[in-house]
Amino acid sequence: MFTIVGILIVFGAVLAGFLMEKGPVAVLFQPSEFVIIAGASIGILIASNPVHVLKKIASGLTGLLGGSKFSKDRYIDSLKMMFNLFIKARKDGLVAIESDVEEPEKSPVFSKYPSFMKDSHFRNFVCDTMRTALTGGASSHDVDQMMELDMEVHHASARTPTSALFAMADALPGLGIVAAVLGVVLTMSSLGGPPEEIGHKVAAALVGTFLGILMCYGMVGPLASKMSKQVEEEHAYYYVLRVVMLSYIKGMAPLLAIEMGRRAIPDHVRPSFQEVEKACRQKDEAVKAVAA
Repeated sequence: MFTIVGILIVFGAVLAGFLMEKGPVAVLFQPSEFVIIAGASIGILIASNPVHVLKKIASGLTGLLGGSKFSKDRYIDSLKMMFNLFIKARKDGLVAIESDVEEPEKSPVFSKYPSFMKDSHFRNFVCDTMRTALTGGASSHDVDQMMELDMEVHHASARTPTSALFAMADALPGLGIVAAVLGVVLTMSSLGGPPEEIGHKVAAALVGTFLGILMCYGMVGPLASKMSKQVEEEHAYYYVLRVVMLSYIKGMAPLLAIEMGRRAIPDHVRPSFQEVEKACRQKDEAVKAVAA
């Protein structure tokens, strides 16, 4: 939502400054210039990207309307989930969580966290890693390399839509010049007409350049930048899961593995040691109560 608010502020500030200089708003309304710039930029986007990237762009732009998915509560819930899984594995052995990682939708551990279950990438990342650890044939270093490779592939795929939007933003000023040149062509063909008509066509041509630059730096560029930041937030979440699982696979106690993961969380959403310990203790007490 803040992204939309920011873009509205940009356009509002530009329009307000124009009005302060007694500029006529009607002269900025040039539908033909907008059709040339917006239509050509969308055509470039479609021509230069496969269908799956276009779908990701649409999904990413829709996701900008909401807030960040990776809040402090999301991280606490994820650490609680992993702690509960590790406690079960430590109590009954790694074989006890085999059914959890094989069928996570039926797992009493994972099914309590709908936000985790809803995202197949995160679910598969955790389950596939723990499934590999269950086989016993891979060292902690091998498992870490697998997780790193998985993260690199997903990160590269997630950055493709933002790269496409940045390329679109870079093309907008040039398309604005194209619209302006077409306006100049029309102006040159009307040199014998009244001065008012010539002035109107020159203004329309300049509006094309103005729109191209404004859409680049005031709309498409910020949208691409925000999508890029969301990709980095997702990558940070993957990294926390990786640290937690690797710590446990190396033989650390569940609570210590969770603390390792907590310290990998970005500062602005990192919960305190007491918050995570309290959440895990509550979970642990609930497990003990059920067992009793």
